[in-house]
Amino acid sequence: MIFSSMAALFVGLSSPLAHAGVAVNHFSLGPRALVPMAAAVPLRIMALGASITYGQGSSEGNGYRAALLDQLTGAGNNVEMVGSRPHGTMKNSMVEGWPGFRIDQVHAKAKESVPQTKPNVFLINVGTNDAVQNRNVSTAGERMEAMIEDLFTMSPRATVILSTLLVNRNRDTERNVQSINRQFGAVVTSLQNRGRRIILVDMHDPNYGPLVSDLVDDTHPNDVGYRKMANIWYWGINNVSDRSWLQPPESLRRGA
Repeated sequence: MIFSSMAALFVGLSSPLAHAGVAVNHFSLGPRALVPMAAAVPLRIMALGASITYGQGSSEGNGYRAALLDQLTGAGNNVEMVGSRPHGTMKNSMVEGWPGFRIDQVHAKAKESVPQTKPNVFLINVGTNDAVQNRNVSTAGERMEAMIEDLFTMSPRATVILSTLLVNRNRDTERNVQSINRQFGAVVTSLQNRGRRIILVDMHDPNYGPLVSDLVDDTHPNDVGYRKMANIWYWGINNVSDRSWLQPPESLRRGA
């Protein structure tokens, strides 16, 4: 996976996911800070997930979204955050984050909101509650794949950036987290092989993702942890931009 000569955003592979062929987060964001992506294609971004996506544990409720938005708009990108509910102190605060929800439940919410908003970028972090609840962990990947296929059907111009689950302080949950992350790697490989515009970013990477010391409880990041998440999402959006995957969002029929 090679980026433009302006800056290589990662060098080398070191995590278990990397050895399985999944992109990892070895990057330098600085050289890209003033460069809009994909010839300044407008970004209509849906942050899709559960409580971490919603921003639980962050001081202002913005989670990773405010820091990511600052990076994107600071580089000259036109960004609209979309979803069915606002949360946090940021003005551009729409999100599709549902605390306590599992993959299948988030999928159901996406079926309601995606046809109304037609994002061209999905940032997906969901599955932690499947791990916490020890709920059908061995088939989490199947549920994720079904949701992502529906997202592409509902918003055909979209690109999906799927996140691995964050480290968890609870040992049993962490065991489930690692199982689900392996499944997510296989899902992304399968979907890429079928021509889908999707990558996996590794929030579980100990070099770049939130650490146990960045959690406010067993599960949720503090502001430092959310900033790390923002950096990884920003890397991911640069990645798909460099692949020429970002397409202009569909026009919405207002009031239809």
